[in-house]
Amino acid sequence: MLQFDEYKIKLNNLKPALDELSQALDLDSAARELEMLESESASDGFWDDLEKSQKATRRMNSLRGKLESQRKRESEWDDLMTLCEMGNEEEDESLLPELEEGYAKLESEMEEARLSTLLNGEYDSSNVILTIHAGAGGTEAQDWAQMLLRMYTRWAERHGYECKVAEVTDGDEAGIKSATIMIEGDNAYGHLKSEHGVHRLVRVSPFDANARRQTSFAALEVMPEIEDDVEVDIRPEDIEMQVYRSSGAGGQHINKTSSAVRLIHKPTGVVVACQTERSQFQNKETCMKMLRSKLVQMKMEAHAEKISDIKGVQLKIEWGSQIRSYVFMPYQLVKDNRTGYETSNVNGVMDGDLDGFINAYLKCSATGNWVTK
Repeated sequence: MLQFDEYKIKLNNLKPALDELSQALDLDSAARELEMLESESASDGFWDDLEKSQKATRRMNSLRGKLESQRKRESEWDDLMTLCEMGNEEEDESLLPELEEGYAKLESEMEEARLSTLLNGEYDSSNVILTIHAGAGGTEAQDWAQMLLRMYTRWAERHGYECKVAEVTDGDEAGIKSATIMIEGDNAYGHLKSEHGVHRLVRVSPFDANARRQTSFAALEVMPEIEDDVEVDIRPEDIEMQVYRSSGAGGQHINKTSSAVRLIHKPTGVVVACQTERSQFQNKETCMKMLRSKLVQMKMEAHAEKISDIKGVQLKIEWGSQIRSYVFMPYQLVKDNRTGYETSNVNGVMDGDLDGFINAYLKCSATGNWVTK
């Protein structure tokens, strides 16, 4: 039948791209690395160093996922070709919907995998640290910051990433003034680096008795988690450490001891805090990770040669500086000002469906075709 012959041609045209994808993903190297790590994990003493073994385990899971995903795509291609042949032999039109759906799915999966090959920046494969700051506007902006916190947490859950809350400062009446979360997973920073900037909300305020429309802003800071083997000059005398009692839920221990830690890096004025770990030592360790990441991120932004020269890029959390607008009223639309990508599925976006925005950013990064320069 003509329809099955057409899909057979389309699948044959798709095969070279599927083969090229294997090369672009460097699956041969991935297989060799996985074999080496599996051999190491079977050796004596591997599990003695918990941190090292956990890191190796995460890497093995990532490599297995990479290899299995490509095998799955190749298997789907074979199944679709078989479906074409069956449809032709039996002249069974009832197989067409399954063929059409399967082909569209394979194309989408291949495009997503192709975009992942663009994540080749120095820190793209790293875990990511997100810090959300409410803008001016009191309760309204603080509620918006909490909505963003939920949105990124849901995104992490959708992708099977582990999400840890490092610090939260509650709002005066509702919402949050700021929050820092750490998302662990392969290419977490590479995907979420596109979210760095000011996010604007337009909606009818639930805090306004007159139900007037309000505009609120919140800023998102995105940093890669930097490994200890990356050289960052942090001198002990440049750090001021403050301890305080953790706020919010957490049981008797978190409320009665000064386990929360705040570190101030004097040369740059960078402040980081962590309050969610049980001990002061653990909170300090997390703070040091955050500080290292912040200094490296600032260095990347400022293209400075010395950390002592870093000033970073500061954006005002206000009108005109936003990267994305979320409009709830009078219509529903989320639009990225840099890529032009938009969707009317506001509820989906707020529930963590951000892949369309992330993929559009990766495409623009690769081609340089930005809406605004």
